[in-house]
Amino acid sequence: MNKKSKLKPMLFSNMKEYTAAQFAKDVVSGLIVAIIALPLSIALALASGVGPEKGIYTAIIAGFLISFLGGSRVQIAGPTAAFATIVAGIVAKNGFDGLVIATILAGVILIIMGLLRFGSLIRFIPYTITTGFTAGIAVTILVGQIKDFMGLTYAPGTENIETIDKIKNIFKFAGTFNYQALIVGAVSLAILILWPLIPKVGSLVPASLIAVFAGIGMVKGLGLNANTIGDLYTITAGFPPFSFPQFTFAKVRAVIGDSFTIAILAAIESLLSCVVADGMINSHHRSNQELIAQGVGNIGSALFGGIPATGAIARTAANIKNGGRTPVAGMIHAVILVLVILFLMPYAALIPMPTIAAILFIVAYNMCGWKTFVHLCKTAPKSDIIVLVVTFVLTVVFDLVVAIGVGMVMACVLLMKRMADESSVKGWEYIDPDNDPDSIELKKVPKNVRVYEINGPMFFGAADRITDITLKEFTKVLVIRMRAVPALDATAMHSLEQLYDKCDKNGVKMVFSHVNEQPMKTMQKDGFVKRVGEENFCPHIDDALKRAEEISE
Repeated sequence: MNKKSKLKPMLFSNMKEYTAAQFAKDVVSGLIVAIIALPLSIALALASGVGPEKGIYTAIIAGFLISFLGGSRVQIAGPTAAFATIVAGIVAKNGFDGLVIATILAGVILIIMGLLRFGSLIRFIPYTITTGFTAGIAVTILVGQIKDFMGLTYAPGTENIETIDKIKNIFKFAGTFNYQALIVGAVSLAILILWPLIPKVGSLVPASLIAVFAGIGMVKGLGLNANTIGDLYTITAGFPPFSFPQFTFAKVRAVIGDSFTIAILAAIESLLSCVVADGMINSHHRSNQELIAQGVGNIGSALFGGIPATGAIARTAANIKNGGRTPVAGMIHAVILVLVILFLMPYAALIPMPTIAAILFIVAYNMCGWKTFVHLCKTAPKSDIIVLVVTFVLTVVFDLVVAIGVGMVMACVLLMKRMADESSVKGWEYIDPDNDPDSIELKKVPKNVRVYEINGPMFFGAADRITDITLKEFTKVLVIRMRAVPALDATAMHSLEQLYDKCDKNGVKMVFSHVNEQPMKTMQKDGFVKRVGEENFCPHIDDALKRAEEISE
């Protein structure tokens, strides 16, 4: 069985050769990743429109289960920026109960995808689409945090879900700007940018943690006026409680579309993270097992009050950088977060909202991939650039479902056009061998025989090319050479049938040369081979010309 399709948690394989030295490295890595994940989980939960503790619930439950059952040695899972706008929209429309149901259904979908070996199908999503929607999500996150970064105050009941609404509200309520909140946000942002540049220390202590302490110091120590998490949300400490939602047909119908969105995005992001991690540690993940783990992790997260989770590329990279090489590191990161939520969660109420906004600005910047976006716009074919830009714009203006749906349709249509442009049907030119110096390489073709060569896949986008085949009054045999035709679909098959009827009506016989396996199977299933005659299907053009000469006399 292919390693990537193997259904066995990577943890079970790693335990066979596990050592005390590796355990020590996993503990250190798990601790560092937990420190990184703490402020990020809180920030992403708030960006998702839910309480701050729910981000940590997600990192604990989903993080542990996905590491325990996952198909990657080093994947770290938890809440990610990609889900923020989607989750916020679901919560606004269907409440948190609706989100729980959608997440559980998404988990079931992911498990089914893994069991059906769908892990390898993710490669069929074009790079332009993943780049486009990732950049679009980054923009929506950035726009959504401007309010808290500038300390704006919105009137009660203001619609602030869609990105366009958020942009309008920023200008509408610009007069409520709080310069003290902006100072807190700006200083936090400066720390996030500059701290990693400090030699040695910058790489040991996460910048987000320093920014959090600095933000608390400015608000509580210096008395700057800025909202904190505790001002806007009620902090719940303690281990997350188990809660099973009440399923009804109406609730399921309301969120089923969102469930597929969550499942597809979780699959894409987690497997992309696995691929990046493979390159960093020279390993191979098990894609289908990873999908199953993602499904179980999301179901567990939802049942314990969390939000959707997936593989987090930045936290996974931090795990690798700090020596984590087995799923134990991810499990330890979850255990450490349990200790945090049991004993330190009340202190999270002190974190200023502008600091959270600054952290999310950096998250948005890191995920936007603007250099890749610009590079594609400069170097990619026009059709790919169109798909990239349209996916990006639709993600910002509408949502991810519309963006991926339209992007995939456009990519498929443009691919088919490209394939159709490469397909051709050309007739051989008849040259007098006495006047051509290269005549030694030419084939001898009787006067009453016409030869056409078909190149490229024959599908519905290129089937009309078969109508380019013409017959002369003196034509008795039509030879069709198909050595360069890898595939034949029903539409092209129908065009060949019409050509056969035309030949039959005019008393012209058909002979085929070098028909490949898939086109031959299609012709046999259609009954076309029997109509033409099995003896008229030849393995080589020389055999076909010889057969044509025999039946043309």
